[in-house]
Amino acid sequence: MTELTCIGSSYSLGEPLAVGTEVEQMRTSGIADEIGAAWIDIAPEFDTAPDPITATNRALAQAIRDSAGKMPLIFAGDCMASIGAAKGLWDCAGGDLGVIWYDAHGDFNTPETTPSGFVGGMPLAMLVGRGDLQYMQGVDLAPLNETDIIITDARDLDPAEGAALRASAITHLPNTRDLLTATLPDKPLYIHVDVDVLRLEDMPAVGYPAEGGPALADVAATLERIARAGRVAGILFSLWNSDRATDNRPLKNVLRLVRAFVAGLA
Repeated sequence: MTELTCIGSSYSLGEPLAVGTEVEQMRTSGIADEIGAAWIDIAPEFDTAPDPITATNRALAQAIRDSAGKMPLIFAGDCMASIGAAKGLWDCAGGDLGVIWYDAHGDFNTPETTPSGFVGGMPLAMLVGRGDLQYMQGVDLAPLNETDIIITDARDLDPAEGAALRASAITHLPNTRDLLTATLPDKPLYIHVDVDVLRLEDMPAVGYPAEGGPALADVAATLERIARAGRVAGILFSLWNSDRATDNRPLKNVLRLVRAFVAGLA
């Protein structure tokens, strides 16, 4: 039986989320008790880091290392937490990691390709050594191999970002259901789920909505398959924007994804 731990990272771009927002809603949902896991909230040391994003990523990586031997389920306020997640999992896995990345977007911009300058659209590029690497250097994480990464959906790409992704060695599966049969990297896997990958009727409360996308049932089925068939080291859910929520669908549907993933581990 896989031992689990839940880690909350209530920060977005290094800034604390308001009380009662998405990460806290996951904690108070009781999901940790339901799956037999403890819940840990990270505590960044902002005074000792060069910037708030690095502080939160260092704290997340340390929380993962402190939970070595238990699979972390991470609930985060944004995708920049992937840097800290990858660092902690890399260290626990002995310096080897593959990635399965679910996202409506590519997160593959660099300062040279981005039309907006938004750093939250760059973490996957950073993880493979592209663009501004200050956040990778801040946690002492070497770039991951592009050949060990699968991104799925990524239906909303900026023009230069899309060109860079197509020219990369990353595997892009536009149809998320292809993960039901795809060959997975034969190494410890970091699963990254930006919940905006879901179609809007299943996940309406997101900061950067994109029409289209897979149904909740399809994403749940692929997570269960990966949990069953892959060498999963840990999973991160980059959560919804609670300011845009008008009902409980975001919480309910993320809980369904968590339960599907955990069912695959059984």
